[in-house]
Amino acid sequence: MGLVGDVVSWFGDGDHWTGPNGVIHRVGEHVVLSLVALLIGCAIALPIGIVLGHRQRGGTVAAAVANTGRAIPSFAVLVLALKIWGLGATPTYIALVVLAVPPILVNAYVGLAEVDDDIRDAARGMGMSGRQALWRVELPLAAPLVMAGVRTGAVQVVATATLAAFIGEGGLGRLIVDGRAVQDQAMVLAGAVVVAVLSIATELGLGALQRAVTPRGQGSPTGKELHP
Repeated sequence: MGLVGDVVSWFGDGDHWTGPNGVIHRVGEHVVLSLVALLIGCAIALPIGIVLGHRQRGGTVAAAVANTGRAIPSFAVLVLALKIWGLGATPTYIALVVLAVPPILVNAYVGLAEVDDDIRDAARGMGMSGRQALWRVELPLAAPLVMAGVRTGAVQVVATATLAAFIGEGGLGRLIVDGRAVQDQAMVLAGAVVVAVLSIATELGLGALQRAVTPRGQGSPTGKELHP
């Protein structure tokens, strides 16, 4: 029947969907792990990127963060964090947050920094303070690019969260690791398929949200990470 047929049969077995090792439970673990890491990444990167972009300063810092985040492999960060903090969820969260921060920070910076100066001047001419102009004018205009950064970071986190299984944590990576341990190639491929589907769903869902926050007449960003 071949490997593809074995994978279809694996998905067709109800026992693989239920219980603590079932697909549904593993998806839940994966979503929670990814969501927490993404929220922490947003809490770190968004305020920094927004403030720097509003002040139109710190482009070099934002670019350096992006390049550093791209240069350091997530697995290397995971191993280093494991050596420092030991087993547990902490090393996984650190590795995923390090992965999430660069695209979120850079897009937040670029989105705010590229707001037209004439629009800024018009907001000040209407008597708005710097903070009012930021919240009422700049952020709404920058929202599509900010969301593009969050979207990029989220997809990367979801796809990379499988690494958690290599240090004994849960998530969809368990299907891959456990499948390799018992030489069940159908289970390994099934785990990879579910991760891919979840990543695509994340991309499509956040893409729809990105389009929703894009003002009419404003071009939709590609969702790729930008650079100042």
